[in-house]
Amino acid sequence: MKFRRLGRSGLSISEISYGNWLTHGSQVEEEQAHACVKAALESGITTFDTADVYANTAAESVLGRALKGEQRESLEILTKVYWPTGPGGANDRGLGRKHIMESANASLKRLQTDYVDLYQAHRFDHTVPLEETMLAFADLVRQGKVLYVGVSEWTAEQITRGAALARELQVPFVSHQPQYSMLWRVIEPQVIPACEREGLSQIVFSPVAQGILTGKYLPGAEVPEGSRLADARGSQMISRWMRDDVLNAVQQLKPIAEEAGITMAQLAVAWVLRNPNVASAIIGASRPEQVFENVKAIDVVLDDDVLKQIDNVLEGVITDDPRLTAQG
Repeated sequence: MKFRRLGRSGLSISEISYGNWLTHGSQVEEEQAHACVKAALESGITTFDTADVYANTAAESVLGRALKGEQRESLEILTKVYWPTGPGGANDRGLGRKHIMESANASLKRLQTDYVDLYQAHRFDHTVPLEETMLAFADLVRQGKVLYVGVSEWTAEQITRGAALARELQVPFVSHQPQYSMLWRVIEPQVIPACEREGLSQIVFSPVAQGILTGKYLPGAEVPEGSRLADARGSQMISRWMRDDVLNAVQQLKPIAEEAGITMAQLAVAWVLRNPNVASAIIGASRPEQVFENVKAIDVVLDDDVLKQIDNVLEGVITDDPRLTAQG
């Protein structure tokens, strides 16, 4: 495994992170989830990403049990706060102080740890003063429950404002977690430059575009049984790619991967890792062999000719409008 620093911080994370959105506690039985976590550890992955809202808190609990007994100092455990997970009361969502504090304590119990390495704001909260949010994060850092702070799916302007407050409060604000893939490049025009200025790295999710970039979805064909599209919980994001122009373009990537001697998934993961502002690519898995396959992407170097071929194939189907955000 290879490691990269998060922004200008002293925290290193594995270039491939293991994430359990849409899998643990929902699509994958617990025994299989534990097998996937074991495969991640065997592959050298030390960074594990989750969120309180995944499977309505069950994903955190599954991950906590899967990692029980592992040396805590050798792991980086990441989770998030924003969406409702409790009784649905007026304070059971967003980035107000009450919700952040209660959610952090609940996450620590489910993850069976005294602290998380990175606590992330899962979205931006327009209803709460940013000062209140950042102060709550600062207090969690002072209490030793959180080591570093990050955000997910924030705009460049929001990241810049958050970074200014973090400096004022002396909070280690180090990362942004966006969707990013060959097909979804909305962070490139504005978010990445802002993060480079403010000393943040990207920890990207969906580098394989919810499985689209594996090439398993064929234009005009039946949806593969057991695929993410066949599950209503995973279909919302992937449905945007289920167009013949996209699926046909993805099929044209197969010769490029074959020429490089790699799988389509490895090509997709290597593509996001070629960006120096990306510290880690989050992979999910329903089977251990998927983990072993995707981890091999860390040794793949895509030269300029290959990158140009990819851009030529995907021209016309790439989404790069910085006004858009993901929904994961």
